[in-house]
Amino acid sequence: QVQLVESGGGLVQAGGSLRLSCAASGTIFGIDAMSWYRQAPGRQRELVALISSNGRTNYADSVKGRFTISRDNAKNTVYLQMNSLKPEDTAVYYCNLALTLRIYWGQGTQVTVSS
Repeated sequence: QVQLVESGGGLVQAGGSLRLSCAASGTIFGIDAMSWYRQAPGRQRELVALISSNGRTNYADSVKGRFTISRDNAKNTVYLQMNSLKPEDTAVYYCNLALTLRIYWGQGTQVTVSS
């Protein structure tokens, strides 16, 4: 069984920074990618950033230049460094682990950016 535990969310003023972490535990084989999604009230869940098994990254246009995704393979942990936060970044952020045969989701962590 694979579990994802997220941490690092909270309340921050516009222009501030937060760092999200997601640690994967359990029997893990064949990681294709790890990523962060977010879902704001009344909106669909959207991809924020992705890092593939070979280290390639992909970002939503809305966060390019402000957010950085990274991964510690030894710890099966993915991070999201969020800088220059804006009120429109307010959402529940979800960690996603894509293995060869299955996808796992974290429980979500709330990020609130005040203006």
